[in-house]
Amino acid sequence: MRHLLSTADLARDEAESILDLAEEMKKVQSRRVKKLPALRGRTIVNLFFEDSTRTRSSFEIAGKWLSADVINVSAKGSSVSKGESLRDTVLTLSAMGIDAMVIRHPASGAPAQAAGWTNACVVNAGDGTHEHPTQALLDAFTLRRHFRAATGDPEADWSGRTVAIVGDVTHSRVARSNVLLLETLGAEVVLVAPPTLMPSGVGTWSCRTSNDLDAVLPEVDAVMMLRVQRERMHGGYFPTPREYTVGYGLTRDRLALLPEHAAILHPGPMNRGLEISADAADAATSRVLDQVAAGVAIRMSVLYHLLGGDEKIDATSLIGTKGQTA
Repeated sequence: MRHLLSTADLARDEAESILDLAEEMKKVQSRRVKKLPALRGRTIVNLFFEDSTRTRSSFEIAGKWLSADVINVSAKGSSVSKGESLRDTVLTLSAMGIDAMVIRHPASGAPAQAAGWTNACVVNAGDGTHEHPTQALLDAFTLRRHFRAATGDPEADWSGRTVAIVGDVTHSRVARSNVLLLETLGAEVVLVAPPTLMPSGVGTWSCRTSNDLDAVLPEVDAVMMLRVQRERMHGGYFPTPREYTVGYGLTRDRLALLPEHAAILHPGPMNRGLEISADAADAATSRVLDQVAAGVAIRMSVLYHLLGGDEKIDATSLIGTKGQTA
């Protein structure tokens, strides 16, 4: 794997390899000393042109726990604020001999362009309304753990599972990456949104679509509520916030429509009271905090797959057998 720009680039065995190694990386979080020597001597730059808390922090932690040297660069405070182009920024950093670049950018396709300008590995940390592949991987990781815990089957996966992705699909890079990845892994995905928030051309996607949330909820094994991205909206996508909640919010009343085993996910940050109620966000089957915790493990796995060498990954030798050593 040279870059991670889209979940469409991942075959099923590659995606499962990332998830399997993340299971081992997750064990590092419970250690007293949270360090592995796996990427010692490697340099990773987190290049963020958009604000972020979860993604940026988890990439930074992931790199440091793998013993890489991690540098954070944001648009504000860098030469970008003086008018430097993305291309010149990428070329400048590449000339310094870095090994990987994690890029978040408001323009769709920016990380893919950057990959053509550098010899470093490039990870897409979210580009415009296009994709967010590591978010989809951590969502899949969270769901697989949920399915295995719910069934007691350590080999349970997505086969025969239905996942609903609900809300502002038009502006959601998370939705696009999840549709591609979950279907690659064997799940059925149904997108639920008002017609105004269904993206143009969605009819060509391989997933199902619906405008009726109440009809879909009883049949799902998981529901992912998307944030209403009001900062990207220029026009009237729905009459009022109240009407959106009535039609497409995961309210207290709608919780009763979900099967008891169904997981509730949200990529965050949540607009409580708009797309998700406090009752749903804090429900027993809510896996929102599990998603946050999974972010570090998944990004450790991705970085290791990109920078750890071409040899077959041996998780036992990489992680070690003693829980408190590093």
